[in-house]
Amino acid sequence: MSIIADLHDMIAGFRCAGTGRMVKAGVSMTHMHVMWLLDHHGDLHMGQLAELVDVSMSNATGIVDRMEERGLVERVRVPNDRRVVLVRLTPAGVQAIETMEAIKQDRVRGILGRLEASQLTRVAAALSDLRQAVLAELGPDYGSGHGHPNQVIATERN
Repeated sequence: MSIIADLHDMIAGFRCAGTGRMVKAGVSMTHMHVMWLLDHHGDLHMGQLAELVDVSMSNATGIVDRMEERGLVERVRVPNDRRVVLVRLTPAGVQAIETMEAIKQDRVRGILGRLEASQLTRVAAALSDLRQAVLAELGPDYGSGHGHPNQVIATERN
């Protein structure tokens, strides 16, 4: 189906264009993903983070090590159980997320600014229809994670 390929290509192209500046600044796509997860889920146990990123614990540890070296995240021990380590965004990590969001919003404004009012109305209606179809297909819990399907995993563990 051509619409699936077109939609996939547009989303992939949009992501690449929107994250290029961050990658040039030395923030990898994996680091952006981890920061997005922490921003949307809050502090995460290393095991949760590994599962959400779909990597082994040792790989997640290496990712967090590099992010910690760059000042994007920090490890925090839980006061009542010092064995438990949470990963949390630092102020620099929050700033990086805000920068990514600003880049994305500027890009979307530029794209939407190229459309006529009647086209924007059709786009809004199509997006509303698409959202309803997604919710019907994936269920009401899908939207609870700011649109991220792995929210259910993190919620079940908390």
